[in-house]
Amino acid sequence: MNASQYPIRAILLTVPACVAIAGCMVGPNFEPPKSATPEVFNRTQAAQAPSKAVEAQFGPEWWTLFNDPVLNGLEKQLADANLDVAAASARLLQSRAERRVAGAAEYPTLDTAASYNRERGSENGILSLLGVTPSQSQPLSASGNAPLGVSAMPGSKGSPAYNLYQFGFDASWEVDIWGHVRRSVEEATALTEASYEERNAVLLSARAELARDYIELRETQELLQIAKQNLDIANDSLKLTQVRAHEGVTTDLDVSNASAQVENIESLIPTLESHSEATINAIGLLLGEEPGALRQTLAATQEVPVLPAQVPIGFPSEIVQRRPDIRKAEAQLHAATASIGVAKADFYPRIMLNGSAGFQSLQLSTLGTWASGQFVAGPSITFPIFEGGRLKGTLQLREAQQQEAAIAYKETVLRAWQEVDDALVTYDAEQRRRDRLTQAVTMNQRGLQVAQQRYKAGALDYLDVLNVQRQLLEAQSNLEQSRAAAATNLITLCKALGGGWESTYGG
Repeated sequence: MNASQYPIRAILLTVPACVAIAGCMVGPNFEPPKSATPEVFNRTQAAQAPSKAVEAQFGPEWWTLFNDPVLNGLEKQLADANLDVAAASARLLQSRAERRVAGAAEYPTLDTAASYNRERGSENGILSLLGVTPSQSQPLSASGNAPLGVSAMPGSKGSPAYNLYQFGFDASWEVDIWGHVRRSVEEATALTEASYEERNAVLLSARAELARDYIELRETQELLQIAKQNLDIANDSLKLTQVRAHEGVTTDLDVSNASAQVENIESLIPTLESHSEATINAIGLLLGEEPGALRQTLAATQEVPVLPAQVPIGFPSEIVQRRPDIRKAEAQLHAATASIGVAKADFYPRIMLNGSAGFQSLQLSTLGTWASGQFVAGPSITFPIFEGGRLKGTLQLREAQQQEAAIAYKETVLRAWQEVDDALVTYDAEQRRRDRLTQAVTMNQRGLQVAQQRYKAGALDYLDVLNVQRQLLEAQSNLEQSRAAAATNLITLCKALGGGWESTYGG
């Protein structure tokens, strides 16, 4: 065997050996944390309200529980129209691109280059150190036994200029023995998952905000209707007092009180109208629309959507897998764990397999010939000897970050269970409050009818009638606000359960 073949053979034997031992990775392997499942869903058994939460399959399109076509249409537009969701989607694309950049280190790199240079050696430069005398017809090396450089033309001085053509390939590949590259890719993959879950969380929040604004709009419209109805009643009472005063049955005091009641109720209307317009604009902003774009769609008065008889809330074991904030915290913990492996791998040698092959010639016509070929191949190794504490400090930093991520995960899970528990309690309680207010409105309506009849008969002072009407207006407003609050509590419950994103965007 030719002696020149020994280096090539050694390299060929080194490559599979390095690949064989590249399976080991330093640093801890990530294991998904285990979380306890509190008995929060037991509250469903003690619920007394008409609309009950039940342990059944929880659908991602929870807003359809309201059975409101307008709300369904708005929610359908949201995923593609909301600007916050679009920005989160852009951040997800960035994270995926960073994952691809990190993954490129797992593969060899191959570059090609070609060059042409017009060169001339300096008479007072490196050639003079090697014993070259440009004026000689046959310049020699420092040892005097071999020509060196380019001979000067007859009658000229110095080394003449010459052409140099080069073309070739360069390749390199890191033998990832300690898992430095693989841990980096693992970290980048986990961060991509965290970015995906962040996008899901933004979408979930936007869906909940849209539903809340919609409920608030319907509540405001209903309050406006109540105010107008009470204004009609107040105007009728004013006319009655004016007639009775004209007949001398009552005094101008009743007329003044009735007029004041009319003005007080009328003062509520501008505020409710402006709030209605502002809420429509808020919904438009969530859908990426200009102010007033949805006025025609939403201006018609509708009641607050009725609550469903049952609200399927899934099963306790699904909360951790469904809530995007928990999944994001887990992905961030995974990334922090992988970063420890990257920091530990920096303590070990890094081996690179390098090679280059190409052609070099002074004449373009001979550049592609075998005689112009050249190559370099061989491994290189770098080993950290003294880094001034940088590697130890980096490792301590990554370990502390991993501890913080573990704490953040635990806190996120606990907060999630608290939100679910609170949402179940408030959803049931607000419905019971609404039922009591419904009875109060019925009683006040009956009381107003009796008071008006007795006032006409002259058996009751008008201040008593006025007081009953004020109580009715307050009770009706409280009832409408309670209906809206119960619907909003359902939205809060569905958000706490983590629904509203699963079927909208690929992972």
